[in-house]
Order: sequence, then structure tokens, then C-alpha cells
Amino acid sequence: MTRNELHKYVDESKGSESNICQICAVRNGEVVYNDNWRGFKTDSAMNVNSVTKGVMALLAGIAVDKGLIKGTDQKVMDFFPDYTVKRGEKTIYDVTIEHLLTMTAPYKYRSEPWTKVCTSQDWTKAALDLLGGKSGITGEFKYATLGIQILAGIIENASGMKCIDFANRYLFAPLDIPEHKIHGDSSKEDQFDFLMNKNPRGNEWYSDPQDTVTAGWGLTLAAYDMAKIGDMLINGGVYHDKYIISKEWIGQMTSPKLQLDEKFGNMQYGYLWYRPHKDKPVFAAIGDCGNIIYADPENRISVGITGTFKPRIFDRVEFIEKIVIPIIDRL
Repeated sequence: MTRNELHKYVDESKGSESNICQICAVRNGEVVYNDNWRGFKTDSAMNVNSVTKGVMALLAGIAVDKGLIKGTDQKVMDFFPDYTVKRGEKTIYDVTIEHLLTMTAPYKYRSEPWTKVCTSQDWTKAALDLLGGKSGITGEFKYATLGIQILAGIIENASGMKCIDFANRYLFAPLDIPEHKIHGDSSKEDQFDFLMNKNPRGNEWYSDPQDTVTAGWGLTLAAYDMAKIGDMLINGGVYHDKYIISKEWIGQMTSPKLQLDEKFGNMQYGYLWYRPHKDKPVFAAIGDCGNIIYADPENRISVGITGTFKPRIFDRVEFIEKIVIPIIDRL
């Protein structure tokens, strides 16, 4: 398939590629492929859903590098001295940042209580109210978009900055990613629109009434910006001679910690980043609707893809490896 054939293929697709807005690929620090569909331009942003979690892992790493967080074994409750723990709750005191980053933290629910958290005045506190439980810490993988909200509170309390200001100063600005602003509204109707609206968005990050960003979803990025993030990680945390994050954290973040089941494509899991293959060093931040940062350190290729709302897309890694990268290799 040629570059032009790929454009036509995505443009006319009725399948899982039918929602793709942007594809950008960077090799050895240079943009080698960049294309847009459905009214999007290179600098248009889209809600990248759970790719947001991967960005939160980077912010946690920057906080560790700066000594604001002692390490991933530090207890979550160290950062919330004013939080009142419910009577009888003991497990919460044993939960560490490592548990949050590997999705092995325990929660007191069977399914995520979205309405309860997302209609509260403080989403971090509401997430803390769910943390712990009588079963203790089992090490079981429990995918928790709402639970990651606690990580935003940790970064804010550790740094003394709003999470969005921390991200702008220490991650986005050094990467030449446009400054992001909090979204501002958090009504039920607005949340629905933010998830479902298929138009390009500005550079923003969804937030709760306390102006704390949503840590599990709601960051908007362009595919170009996502590809730059992947390239920076491939380059050992350096972008255009600017040090952003340590090699040590990147290695820790992307090394396999858990083996996931078929529901998650039998991939391995690091700190909010996936390892699609056991025999290749590829790692990825993956979000709903096919949003992805794909990074291949061996071949020094990073790919960012954005997509409008279309649930249950599970084949973006395969799409990149079977269609996008062969085109790049021929350029």
C-alpha cells in the first residue's frame, strides 16, 4: 500500500479505521509521515481517552525525578494528610503509588461508579472514598479509570502546583506541545459531549470543579504531539537536547509488570503503558476509540493516531505494524 492508497483506504473505510482523524509517524526525530482526515489538520486536537493515563505516568516519573515523590513504593496516604479515612477501613493505608500505576490497587466496588464520582465536587476525594476494602491488597489487575484520579491529587499535593500547570511546565512546553488549559465545565451533558463530539478540539484537559484534571481520560492531543512523546521516550527522555524525563523512569515505566488476559489482548502491562509483544521492545499508551502512542525503540519509530468516538477498537497496534510501518519503511 502506498501513502495515497492509505489515505483513500482510511477515507473510505467502513471498519475500525473509519474514525481515524490523524496519523503521524516520527523516525529518528524527523516526521516521516503525516496525514489527516475528517476535517482535522495537523495541529487539531482530539480527546485521546486513556492515552491520558500514559501521560499521567510520565508526570509521575517527572515528579519522582525531581524528588517530589520518593518512589513508587511510597504510600498513597502520605499525600493526603487531611483526608478522613472511613471507620474500619485499614487497607487504604497499605496502597502505594506502584499499585495505582500497575492497576493493582483495591477498590470497594464491582463496577466503576461513574455517576457518583463525576457528579461530585472533588473527583480526587471521591476516588479516595473508593480505595481499599476488606479483601486487602491481592495484586489482582483491576482496570480503574476513576482510581487513577488519585494520581492527579498526588502530583498536585507533592508539587504544590495544579496538575495542568505541572504538565505544561515540565512536559508540554519542553516538547513544544501547545499550552493546555482546563476544560472548565463538568456537567453531565458536557461530559457526554466531550466524549462523543467528533469535531476538532482545542488544547485542553477535562477537569473537575476543583480545576484538577481528569487523570484517566480527557486530555486532548494531536497525533503529531503524541508521536513526539513517543520519540522522546525512544530517545531516552531527551527532545532536541532538552532533558525531560530520566532513562531510569522510562525503563521502569515500560518494563512488564503484569501479564494481562484476552480481554486486554494478552498484552503485558507496565506503569499505565502496554507491552504488545513479549519478543519485541515495543510499548504503547492505548486509549478507547483507537487513540494510541506507539513506540518501537528498536527501529526508532513512533506513531501517534487519533480517532473520534467509536468504541471497541482493539486492532490499532496491528494496523500500525501491518499497514503504516511498511509504508514508512518504503519512504
